[in-house]
Amino acid sequence: MDGLQTTKRAVRRFWEDAPCGVERAVATEGSREWFAEIERRRERQEPFIGEFAEFASTGGKTVLEIGVGVGTDHVRFARAGADLHGIDLTERAVALVRRRLELEGLSSDLRVADAEALPFADESFDVVYSWGVLHHTPDTARAVAEAVRVAQPGARVCIMVYSRHAWVSYGLWLRRGPLRGRPTRSLADVLAHHMESPGTKGFTERELRAMLDGVTDLRIDKVATPYDRAYAGPLAAPTGRWLGFFQVARGRKRAAATADLHEPGNAPYLRL
Repeated sequence: MDGLQTTKRAVRRFWEDAPCGVERAVATEGSREWFAEIERRRERQEPFIGEFAEFASTGGKTVLEIGVGVGTDHVRFARAGADLHGIDLTERAVALVRRRLELEGLSSDLRVADAEALPFADESFDVVYSWGVLHHTPDTARAVAEAVRVAQPGARVCIMVYSRHAWVSYGLWLRRGPLRGRPTRSLADVLAHHMESPGTKGFTERELRAMLDGVTDLRIDKVATPYDRAYAGPLAAPTGRWLGFFQVARGRKRAAATADLHEPGNAPYLRL
C-alpha cells in the first residue's frame, strides 16, 4: 500500500507540473486564446474523440468525467447542455477548468478527487467518461470498478486507456530496451518508466474486458494516433485496429440481478 501511495503522489506531482496538452501552448495560461489553442491542437491530433464521446447526445443527462485535464473534452459536454460533473487528481487542473467554463458562461460540479475512490453515490450518472487517464493511477482496476459503480444501470460508459501492444509501446521499448543494451526489458517496465507519469500502464484487450465485467454490449476499439505514426509512419493507419495506442472501451452498465421471493417456499432465484 505504501508503494502505491508513493506512486500516486508522484503521479499527482507530474500532472500538477505539466497538465496534459499545455506543453506547446504559447498564449498566456488561462486566457481564452490559450484554451482555444489547446482545443485546436487536440482536434487536429485526435479528431476521432467526438465519435466515441458522443458529446451532442448528452444534453440534459448527468455526466461524470474522470480526469478533466485542462477541460478540452469537459467543455464540449458543457456546451451540449449536460448536467456536468468532473474530478481530477490535481488542483491545477480543476482550477484551469473552472476558469475555462467561466470564460464561456458554463458550469460543472468540479472536485479534486481520486479516481480510485470517487466521492459520489452508487448509480449517480447517465454517462461516465474518462479519456487517457485511468492507466496513470496505480490501481487501475479499482478506478474502473469505481467508474462502473457510479454509473446507473443502463448508463453509457466510455473509457480510453493505452494499449500495451501498440506501435508506441514497441517503439519506446526498442529505444529504451535493445538500443540501450537492455533487450530483456518488458513493455510494461518501459511504459512505467518512460511514458508520461511514473507507473503508466498499457493493457491488453483481455485485461480491459476483465476490468469492465460489469458493462454489457462492450465494444473495444484500437485507434491509430499521431504518436503511432511517429514510430510506424504510413503503416500506422492501416494497422491501427490491431496496433493503435489508444484502446477505447464502450458499453452500458449491466442491470443488477434481483431476487424474486415469490417462488414456492420463498426460495429466491436470480432474475436479470
